[in-house]
Parts: sequence; structure tokens; C-alpha cells
Amino acid sequence: MTRRRALAAILVALVSALFFTFTYVLNRVAATSGGHWAWTAALRYLITLPLLAAVLPFAGGLGALPRALVRHAGVWLLWSLVGFGVFCACLTYAAASGPSWLVAGSFQVTVIAGMLMSPLIYDDARRRIPLPAFAAGLVVVAGVLLLQLAHADGRLDRAGWIALGCVVVSAFAYPLGNRMILLHLERAGTTLGTLQRVFGMTVMSLPAWLALAVWGWQQAGPPSATQTLSAAGVAVTSGVIATVLFFAATEQVRTDPTALAAVEAMQATELLFATLLGVLFLGEAWPSGAALGGALLIVAGIVGFCLISGRQASVPGAAGPPPEC
Repeated sequence: MTRRRALAAILVALVSALFFTFTYVLNRVAATSGGHWAWTAALRYLITLPLLAAVLPFAGGLGALPRALVRHAGVWLLWSLVGFGVFCACLTYAAASGPSWLVAGSFQVTVIAGMLMSPLIYDDARRRIPLPAFAAGLVVVAGVLLLQLAHADGRLDRAGWIALGCVVVSAFAYPLGNRMILLHLERAGTTLGTLQRVFGMTVMSLPAWLALAVWGWQQAGPPSATQTLSAAGVAVTSGVIATVLFFAATEQVRTDPTALAAVEAMQATELLFATLLGVLFLGEAWPSGAALGGALLIVAGIVGFCLISGRQASVPGAAGPPPEC
């Protein structure tokens, strides 16, 4: 894999992170307006599905997707529920726990999640944990912990720990679902475009969204106009634009563990975007003191990932089998 391709994938992931950030801000809007979290999560994907269906004909149509879903329905159902269902439900539930930058920052443990799971997922060279990238990831995680403790004045209460736990589960579920579907397609010899893959996972996660919608109706009645509009915004920016860009970036570097980790790490920039948007549009305070130190650690980890990935990709043979790149 060339250095140019690795850096291009990182740039795409960076743009994806900007659009993903709207998830935290708009989820926070829904939470502070009194909207039930189950409706917020369900509406995101219930609105995303028809949007993807409308765009799909302009991106090659369904292609081999229907056959792939029928032949391997169990695999698609499992990893779609993990990668989309568990990810979104946990992240939305945590949105009421604090400012959007706090949830965005906590989610950045995802930068080491993929690497930690690699030995359990792969049986080839990708099972190796790239130690320099892992070290950069630990810097990001240290920043996350400092951010959380600073926000809680050095001590998290029970609700805080539950919210943090939900975010951590979400941070592992997203890359796990994505990587397992990619690996399944690779082993099955099935070729799907990025949009087809996202559409397939959205369809197969539909049972989770219908169940959450029913539960949300029982708990809080129908969603409010503000909550519906917020969910529609998340569906467009995060469910369609950000997800397609992120999945395209990970597919470009799927055979290079270091570059793949760097692409996933670009989600850490969501903290910066969420902070800026939260301050400008939600009236949230800037992180200060120890929280600011945590944010700076996260930024340092991001820069480290970029430097490491660029250096690794410039070394011949360092990125894995060239024909698959």
C-alpha cells in the first residue's frame, strides 16, 4: 500500500469525523428537549434507510447484496446489530450524561478498540497489534480518562460510570461490526460497494430499531417535532454521509493494520468538532483545566497516529500483501 493511499484514506476519515460529530450535538439537543433516547436511536436509522434506498440506484444498485443477505443472513444480522444496533443505542443513551464534547471525547477509546480485537478477529498478519500505533492510542485513552474525571470533579457517580460504560461498549461495537462484515465478505469472495454494505447493515439492523420505537412509544408516547428533526439531521449527516465515507476509508486500508488503526483513530477529532459546535450552538462551556489537558492529550495521540501511519506506509512491504491493496 502506498503512502499516498494511506494518507488519502486518513483524510476521508477526517471528513467523516466532522459529519459524525453532528451525532453528539443533535443527540444532545434531543436529550435536553426531553426526548426519550430510544426514539432518538430508532429514528436515526428508520430515516436513514429510505435515504440510502434513494441514493443506491445512483451507486450501482443492489448488485450482489440480496444474494449475500439471503445466503448469510445470520452473519449479517449478528454484526449489523452489533455494529449499528449496540453502537447507536449505547451512544444515544449516554447523550444525557453531559456536554456533547464529553461523550465525543469518551467515545475515542475506539482508537485502541480495533487493535485490541485484531488478534481475536484475524488469522493472518493483521492479527498483529502495531505497537507504535497502540502507544499513540494509549495517549488518547489517557486523555479520555482525564477528560471524564475532570468533568466529574475527580469522581464519577453511578450514573456517570453507567454512561461511560455505555460509551465504551459503543466504541468497541462500531469497529467490531464493521471489521467482521468486511472479513466475512473477504472470505466469502463477495464484492460489494461501500453504499451497498452500509445499506445491507442498515436493513439487517431494522429489528432493533422497530423494537426501540415500540418501547419508546410505550415509555414516552410519540416523538416530538424537535426530536424528529434532530434524528433526521443525524440520519443525513452521520447515518449516510459520515458512515459511507468512513466505511470507504476502512475498506481502502483493510489489509494494513497500522493504516486501519489510523483511519479509525481519526474519529478522535470528533472531540474538537463537538467542542466547537457545542460552544457555538448549544451554549456549552469550553473544557478548561484538567479537561483541557485531556483534550490536548487526545489531539497529541491523533497527531502521533498520522505520523506513524505515514511512516509505516512508506516502507515497502510494511502494509501487507500488495495485490490486495
